[in-house]
Amino acid sequence: RASDSVQRSRLYAVLEEVIDRIEMHRNIGEQRNNWNSLMLGSINTITLTGALMAGMASGGGGDSVMAMKMASTVLLASATSMVAMMNKIQPSQLVEEQRNATRLFTQLRFRIESVLMREETEVGEDEVKEAMERVLCIDRAYPLPLLGAMLEKFPKEFKPSIWWPQNNRKKAQTRSVNRSKIENGWSKELEMEMEEVMEVVKRRDSEEYKNLGDKALRLNRVLAMSGPVLTGVSAIASAFIGHGSCWAGVAATTLAALGSAVNALEHGGQVGMVFEMYRNSAGFFSELEDSIRSTIGESETGKRENGEVFETKIALKLGRSLSELRDLARKSGSSRVEGSAIDEFASKLF
Repeated sequence: RASDSVQRSRLYAVLEEVIDRIEMHRNIGEQRNNWNSLMLGSINTITLTGALMAGMASGGGGDSVMAMKMASTVLLASATSMVAMMNKIQPSQLVEEQRNATRLFTQLRFRIESVLMREETEVGEDEVKEAMERVLCIDRAYPLPLLGAMLEKFPKEFKPSIWWPQNNRKKAQTRSVNRSKIENGWSKELEMEMEEVMEVVKRRDSEEYKNLGDKALRLNRVLAMSGPVLTGVSAIASAFIGHGSCWAGVAATTLAALGSAVNALEHGGQVGMVFEMYRNSAGFFSELEDSIRSTIGESETGKRENGEVFETKIALKLGRSLSELRDLARKSGSSRVEGSAIDEFASKLF
């Protein structure tokens, strides 16, 4: 019992840090959400003010033209630098990262508390190590700092979020699948059902969210480049107002208005948040695949989680009843035999 007392104390220490992480990510998420709203409003106000002054300067005369032209150029140049910085850090995406981290740390908190509530069983060192690894994995998946550790907002290719320990993944082992009796809630039929569900998740859901993530990434990249270019060119055009041509004023006003619209679409529409949502959803399906693969890959059924409990968890994660999950497995098996694609997704939640 002395060892159990030490391991429980260690697990309580991990729990305290998890609760602190939840509060940190929640507070920083609220701050960054306010930051996104305030910066969007400020930048658009500056841009539209600069556009208005450029229009007034192009139609005026005398000494007032120079003053309004200079003010317009300064405002539009400032808006360009501010929007470039905002596009680099993607505040709406940062907010979604903090939301996801808060949710995952909350899940981890409940998992640790359920272990500590089991007074009849001893807490082992492996459980403490696993809890610590999960804390560190979530820290790496959703870092708090903006400098150095910030996630790449425009990666070369779309990749799912990874927030669970990769070194705990178990490879499927060769095992006998001709068992007719039920062992620890597992049977040959249940193993085959889980394998079919895993295939549907891999072929349909994971691929769908990869495609959606790629589209969101390309859209966000185009918008992030267009905004600073439009406001930057409008700042240059405003500097040439009053040189015997009205086209400079028209160009400055039009491009500044377009830049403001693009900025509102990108950050008001929270395209970065949508990309992060797809990245996290793809990670959810990857974790589900790993969970099924590692569970049925354990050759000794006594070391697995109870089969009936595991089946219930998978069904709820996919937003299905047990009968619907079994129907999905049967459809997947039939489609593979016939060489056709299954016509539905595994998840009914996303």
